[in-house]
Amino acid sequence: MSKFDERIGRAPGDGKKPDIEPPSPGPALGSDPFEALNDGDPLEEWLDAAERLLKGKTASGASQESAAAGAGAAVREFPHTPPVVDLDEEPALSEIELPPPAGVLERMLDANARRRLEALAEDLPAEGSYDHFGLSAKAVRSAFPLLYTLYRLYFRVRSEGHQHIPSDGAAVLVANHGGLLPFDGAMAAVDIFLHTDPPRLARAIVDLWAGTLPFVNVFFARVGQVIGTHENFTALLGEGNLVLTFPEGIDGIRKPINQRYQLQHFHVGFVEHALRAQAPIVPFAILGSDDQAPILYDVKPLARWLGLPVAPITPTFPWFGPLGLLPYPVNYRIVYGEPIQLHERFEPDAAEDARLVHELSAQVRRTVQRLVDRSR
Repeated sequence: MSKFDERIGRAPGDGKKPDIEPPSPGPALGSDPFEALNDGDPLEEWLDAAERLLKGKTASGASQESAAAGAGAAVREFPHTPPVVDLDEEPALSEIELPPPAGVLERMLDANARRRLEALAEDLPAEGSYDHFGLSAKAVRSAFPLLYTLYRLYFRVRSEGHQHIPSDGAAVLVANHGGLLPFDGAMAAVDIFLHTDPPRLARAIVDLWAGTLPFVNVFFARVGQVIGTHENFTALLGEGNLVLTFPEGIDGIRKPINQRYQLQHFHVGFVEHALRAQAPIVPFAILGSDDQAPILYDVKPLARWLGLPVAPITPTFPWFGPLGLLPYPVNYRIVYGEPIQLHERFEPDAAEDARLVHELSAQVRRTVQRLVDRSR
């Protein structure tokens, strides 16, 4: 058995060739949450029960034994165990006091989303400043209500498997890509924010081409997206971020309609960085993105002449002008899979083994494809 076969767990003599896809040109990196939260705060319920018990004891002058019996009755009335309050811990989301909504945009949010924004503020740059990738707390607060409205009312996102998203530490989240415009990345980031505790802001890796677009490049940076260079990827994982990646890159968003939900070749940079950072990879599937702007034909010569990654013909574009590029109001479904713990099998220096990296990238691609196929 070769050393490579040992590393990927292949039995000797099985005759199978490694599933290695040749690299393609281009950049290497390419439960409804809105149910009313009216179940009450367990701590407030317990304190109310204790207050009633104390008043009853004072009024009747009951003995210590009868008071203990009354306490037992209170416990039976509220069957959950009273929480232990640690004054040094951060307050739970339900305990965060909300200031009045600041403008029309914040009035679009429910109390849960606003509390999550307040909790996230502790990890964002101070008002008026930016982190070293260009993230702005003000821009996040301004953009989130619009994205939240799209998430809830336009795409009507449903999701599952949130327990697989790490609550802290670095991780690489890997999904399929589609839909011309990157609404799939935006909806995934909103979903992760709404289903992590404490809430986490996923930092999406965007294609190098997006960094050349005026206004768009600044907007992406201000709301937390990062241009896909190796240096940026390394820094994000080194700071313990959730890094959201679409390894299909541009090939994912320009799939024609007859290749809907068929994953294209994966670039391998995400595997290299996951190995070096010893971070888990969380595969997940996004359903709906390939239906939001079905491409009937890609006029590639025109795309090359204009310097664009794609020149699509869709049922609405170019017939309705730029409005024809807007996504259809399709339902989104997001399904998170179990983390792939490469760091439990390989050391950081495994990232230097090009053959192994390609094989692991192909394995992750097959995992995402299975999630897509099972969830459709």
